[in-house]
Amino acid sequence: MAVLPDGPPGLTVAEAQTALLPHLDSALFPGGAKAGWWMKCVQLDLEARGILARGPKSPVRLFRTGNVG
Repeated sequence: MAVLPDGPPGLTVAEAQTALLPHLDSALFPGGAKAGWWMKCVQLDLEARGILARGPKSPVRLFRTGNVG
């Protein structure tokens, strides 16, 4: 959540994943392995809760909605 902006247009999924990598535990995600898969799972969960949203146009851009769940 710390890497995503508070509103549109947001970050692309690739930009968000790159920004996320320095925040990951290297023992759990050596070299960022599997981070994209986990990020997608969290993205979908937070979208379903209304905490994250996608921008209206392609490519997919993610941003925080301000809702805390």
